[in-house]
Amino acid sequence: MKRRRRDGKGGSGWLIALGLAAFSLLAPAATGAMAQNGPDLIFRKSTVWKMLTPDDTLAVYGIDDPVVEGVACHYTLPERGGIKGMFGVAEEVSDVSLSCRQVGPITIKQKFEQGEVVFSERRSLVFKRMQIVRGCDAKRNVLVYLVYSDKLIDGSPQNSTSSVPIMPWGVNTNVQNCAEWLKK
Repeated sequence: MKRRRRDGKGGSGWLIALGLAAFSLLAPAATGAMAQNGPDLIFRKSTVWKMLTPDDTLAVYGIDDPVVEGVACHYTLPERGGIKGMFGVAEEVSDVSLSCRQVGPITIKQKFEQGEVVFSERRSLVFKRMQIVRGCDAKRNVLVYLVYSDKLIDGSPQNSTSSVPIMPWGVNTNVQNCAEWLKK
């Protein structure tokens, strides 16, 4: 016959651990589902092999600019494996690379502000976010995209920039001027 502890310790600890494990598995899925038109996973490449848990990887994602039709961005970021990565509690590093290109005729759908967020994704359980923002170099008629990560208190200086000159596409010789679409 098993004896129950009467000192109030133990007993329900496994329930708490089970609840935390379930939350950590569901939290990343929920944040991905909330992202408007979330990123498309292009591929992953393993960088560190782990025997019984997921490997550390570099993941390449693609997004379309929701305001500027005809521009696509691809970014690569490291994803942690291991036990913490498996449960979604690993602190992800801030190293992200970015490349944006014109993939069709550019049509700006609405006015935007310099530094307006194009895409944002949580990179840790609580405070860290990776953001892709857009601006306009009015002098050169170029859209400029910047990726960086920030924290509640202290951000990271690591960043990457990509420029997309607004050019004619195919038979469409009408070229919009991004300066006309900036909010004043």
